[in-house]
Amino acid sequence: MDVLRLTLRQLQIFAAVARTGSTTAAGAEIALSQSATSAAVNELERLLSLRLFDRSGKRLLLNDSGRALLPRAQALLDGASGVERMARDEGAQWQALRIGASTTIGNHLLPALLAGFLDGQQHRAADWRSCVAIGNTGDICARVAAFDLDIGLIEGPCHEPSLHVQPWLRDELVVVAAPDGPARRRDTATAQRLPVKDLRNAVWLLREPGSGTREATDQALLPHLRSYRRSIELGSSEAIKHAAAAGLGLACLSRWVVDDLLKARRLREVVTTLPPITRQCHWVVHRDKQLTPALRRLIDQLPAASARGLAKYPG
Repeated sequence: MDVLRLTLRQLQIFAAVARTGSTTAAGAEIALSQSATSAAVNELERLLSLRLFDRSGKRLLLNDSGRALLPRAQALLDGASGVERMARDEGAQWQALRIGASTTIGNHLLPALLAGFLDGQQHRAADWRSCVAIGNTGDICARVAAFDLDIGLIEGPCHEPSLHVQPWLRDELVVVAAPDGPARRRDTATAQRLPVKDLRNAVWLLREPGSGTREATDQALLPHLRSYRRSIELGSSEAIKHAAAAGLGLACLSRWVVDDLLKARRLREVVTTLPPITRQCHWVVHRDKQLTPALRRLIDQLPAASARGLAKYPG
């Protein structure tokens, strides 16, 4: 790779001299003395091994080489000015905001959060290309740790030591089944709560390892069940809830996920002898991440979003 020897300041001085025709006028325009301006032009010509101006007394007139350089120099200066404007303009930085969310948060909470975050402000930026990545908790944390994402909103524990982890929302997990599916005989309005021995014999519909939902259900269920004797593993909570509605087995999912099918009576909540199951949701950023104004604005809105009732069922 070639070592760059030119500086933006040299090109700025060159462009000012080209506009004004003298080092005195150019120096006054860019707050530099005449001698320093003249020295900068001479140094630029030395570095390029090119004469850029024809001298006529105190006047400096662009020659062929100078005319060829001017549009290229101006393009570089315009690009640098754009970078500085982006640094000052919060709206311009939105185009680079990369948000990651684990699947439950991404599918059920993030749209409302983004609506509150944007709230018409996206029109400040001429180009807006922010992106959202949705995956399991492990994947999102790994991408934040690698600086592929600016922030992660996760529902499972974070195991990346390079990340700052901040508690956010609490989520309630419920055991569900089809209305006429597993455990219906014991789980009625008049029957006792479904005992652990029946839960041990059930078919369990599970998320994949690395999922925040799988980690939370393992921590809540396995101390009582000891193992999943019969199970079906599916790659998304949406697939699991529809499998449960089809009568394939029991599922332990976020109430945010199953609320629609519970209301439609395509699922029923199974009453068990297990203690209530909740999990803590977090947001994570890299410990060395430099927060842009846009990212700071999003982080500042997370507690307010919770207080406004972003979560349908706060813990």
